Parts: sequence; structure tokens; C-alpha cells
Amino acid sequence: MTLTAVPGVKVGHWTDPEGLTGVTVVVPPQPNVTAVEVRGAAPGTRETALLAPGMKVQGVHAITLCGGSAFGLAAASGVADALEQDGQGFPTMAGPVPIVPAAVIFDLMVGSNTARPGPGDGAAAYRAATDGPVEMGTVGAGTGATVAGWRGFEHARKGGVGSASAEVGEATVAALAVVNAVGDVFTLEGEPLTGGDPVPGPPPFVPQPLENTTLVVLATDGAFDRAGLQRLCVRAHDALGACLRPGHTRYDGDAVFAVSCGDRTADPDAAGEAAFAVVGRSIEAAVRSATAAGGIPAVEGA
Repeated sequence: MTLTAVPGVKVGHWTDPEGLTGVTVVVPPQPNVTAVEVRGAAPGTRETALLAPGMKVQGVHAITLCGGSAFGLAAASGVADALEQDGQGFPTMAGPVPIVPAAVIFDLMVGSNTARPGPGDGAAAYRAATDGPVEMGTVGAGTGATVAGWRGFEHARKGGVGSASAEVGEATVAALAVVNAVGDVFTLEGEPLTGGDPVPGPPPFVPQPLENTTLVVLATDGAFDRAGLQRLCVRAHDALGACLRPGHTRYDGDAVFAVSCGDRTADPDAAGEAAFAVVGRSIEAAVRSATAAGGIPAVEGA
């Protein structure tokens, strides 16, 4: 099961298989409560400040994950335009204003440096959103994703999109990850998927310039306020730390969005452990589902 196991959640992709970039849009049901936590040191984001505790707006109308580095943030404008056309948005005296936070990965060196998602591509991903199982691998925002480049480009492997879900009592907790990490990838059990030392040390040489970022959307139909969602974000980031070694580096803009879009009762501690598990499984699914592209091989045995 994938992120769409949470009732009402839809996911859509737009993929550029030649330029090796793309967009993934998550559309939660209304109303919802959304939070975010950024731990990587090189983020590219839009409207994340709105998701901090104490802010006026509590929910979002879509979350946009993009390739194209900072250029790719333009795709979120297309999502907002499409939502406005559908009459969706935060009510104002001037009409509805869609709330569309976004975050990007750096994929400019994998395909074409000029292949950057724009507003039309964001709108296309939004229009493609469905509540069917999430397509995983070399697709959407994960099309140009790579992992394990910190030991040198020859060690790099393809990243991508992965998703997983779990039941917690009467509630569902699910995640979608766009895995584009500087570090090596391990399963939650510690199985190395890209090689590398389980306890990362300094690389044996001065590494090439690196830019990456792993993005996660966590969703649940459990009832959580923004403070409760922040705790889920913490456990989600714990999974990034367990599965990406090293993680949260100076070269990654790692970010986790968490959305509560239901009224089911969920124990916060159990939900936190479920968040840890589904994010870890999503990271594993992303690299196991990815296919070779741009001269970057897939993980062996995937």
C-alpha cells in the first residue's frame, strides 16, 4: 500500500524522460492540518514558513515536489493556477487563494541542465492526480534523483520515488519519499543497498561538489494538530538518518511535510513509530524501484 491508502489523498506525476526531471503533486482532502520540518542545510522551498506553529492558515490544497533545483519551484505556480480554476483555495475577499507549499531536489546534472519543470508541468501533475496506487521509481520528481554520490560519482546510483503505508489501530499512516541523497542508502534493518560503510567516515578523497535532497510527504487520517504533526516529522527524519548515511548533510535540503486529514483516533506514540517505519520503507522502495537513467545505474538486484 502507498500514500493513497489514506482516504482522500491523491498523487499525480509529470515526467520528462529525456530531460530527466519531473514533478510529483500530493493533493490532500479538505480540510487538513499540515506541518513541515526542514533539516537539510541546502533547501529549496516555497510557503514552508506558513506551516510553522502559530500561523493563521492550518491546511494546504496541494504539496508540490519538483526537480529542477530552485528553478523547479515555478511548477508550484501552475498547481496553484489549476486549483484556482477548480475553485479551490483559502477564502479571501478577492476570491480563493490556493496554498501550495513546495520543495525541490537538485537534478540538473543528471539529464539536461536546461530541463526544469515549469507552471504547465506542475498543472499537468496536478491534473494527473489519482487515488490509485502511487507509481514508484524513476518517475515524477524522482526522475533525475540519485543517491550515494558522496564517495564519488562512480559510486552514484539511481534514486526515485517510493511509498509505503501502515495501520495504527483504526488510523492509517503513509509516506511518499523522493530519494535524492548525497549519502548511501540502507534498509531499516541495516542492509546496504548502495554499498558504503554502515558507520560513515570521511571520504578517502576530496569529494566533487554535491547537491541533492530527499523530500517526504507523510499523511494520516489520524486527528493531529500541528504540534502533534511536528512530532511525526521528528520520527520521519529519524528514518532519514537511519536509512541515508550520511544524512541531513550540508549538501541536502531534506524536508518532511506531514498532513493530518481525518478524525480517527491515533495514539501519538504508535503513530510516530509507524511514521518511522513507512518513511524507511518508502526510501527502500524508491531505490529498489528505480531504473537506470542518465548514465547512472540502478541498485544491483533491484
